[in-house]
Amino acid sequence: MQWSFPVARISGIQVRIHLTFILFLGWIGFRDGMEGGWMSALSGVTFILLIFTCILLHEFGHAMAARRYGIRTPDITLMPIGGLARLERIPEKPGQEIVVAIGGPLVSALLALVFGVLSGFVLPPLDDAIQSWSMLWSKLFAINVGLLFFNLLPVFPMDGGRVFRALLAMTMSYQKSTRVAAAVGQGFAVLLGLGGLYLSAPMLVFVAVFVFLGAGNEAAQVDLKEASRGLRVRDAMLTLFTRLPTDATLADAVDLLLHASQHTFPLVDEGGHCVGLLTRNRLIEGLNLAGPMGMALEYARTDLPPVGPTQLLSHACRVMQEHQSPALPVLDEDGRLLGVFTQENLSELLMMDGVGTGRFGGWLRRLLRR
Repeated sequence: MQWSFPVARISGIQVRIHLTFILFLGWIGFRDGMEGGWMSALSGVTFILLIFTCILLHEFGHAMAARRYGIRTPDITLMPIGGLARLERIPEKPGQEIVVAIGGPLVSALLALVFGVLSGFVLPPLDDAIQSWSMLWSKLFAINVGLLFFNLLPVFPMDGGRVFRALLAMTMSYQKSTRVAAAVGQGFAVLLGLGGLYLSAPMLVFVAVFVFLGAGNEAAQVDLKEASRGLRVRDAMLTLFTRLPTDATLADAVDLLLHASQHTFPLVDEGGHCVGLLTRNRLIEGLNLAGPMGMALEYARTDLPPVGPTQLLSHACRVMQEHQSPALPVLDEDGRLLGVFTQENLSELLMMDGVGTGRFGGWLRRLLRR
């Protein structure tokens, strides 16, 4: 995720903190410090960190449940509105999705039980000396109970919404069940956003926007996967493009960007092997840091795995998502560059396929597969 920074690696999962989370902590510290001094600021920031530790454990519950089915979790990102565990794929078997979805709430339920015991909800405090600690545990108990029930709401793409989608998928197609669950989730998001505006609660508005966009994005991904079923990388790859030599400057890429429709620039050595891809975002970043005479290779993505022309589009899309890149190099068996597989070209292919679903639909698919 952009604007996030790695802070730790736990059990093979990269824990990241979004920039907005750091700003949020700074705002909490400043607000509490203005009201009660530096001790109050330290106390406020510490309490927020404890809350997000619980959220992090909640996300690890999803990750550990997904690992049971061989699904990796590359990273978990903490943001002011909560946490996000990025799974390499969503299980399509309803039973597996239910297990992964409830993995987080089960952790929250366990934490609520632990804090309930410590706070005296289950067992009374032993003496007056731990009353102040009991208040802290009570707050964390209430927060984990709230986190548990909020996430179990049948609102896609939250945990309860994923359970709802999985239950629907037992009686209808995966694509249709996703559309229904997404529509319900977006309807709830609209109501939540209106409630946040009425109550002057900006956090509710942020959560509503996150839910609305998340539901729409995941529904679009499922539609994309279904539309690309059976198609190959060669059907969507870009074959008419300009290559840049490994000693090209950022100015050379800018010239192509301004005078052609190309947004991704493969850097190729003398043997025709692709050594990196310079995306438009990386180009802009390089211009800001090094200026037009900076070396293009220094800002190119050199960590991207190639795909073959005969591989399924669904596989290429999954690789693209895992590496958070808008493009991938397409290589032949000898490692030479054949084309570039881009999100933009894929969208245009599927748009044309959608236009051709009537009289020309079968003709277009047969033409693409030749």
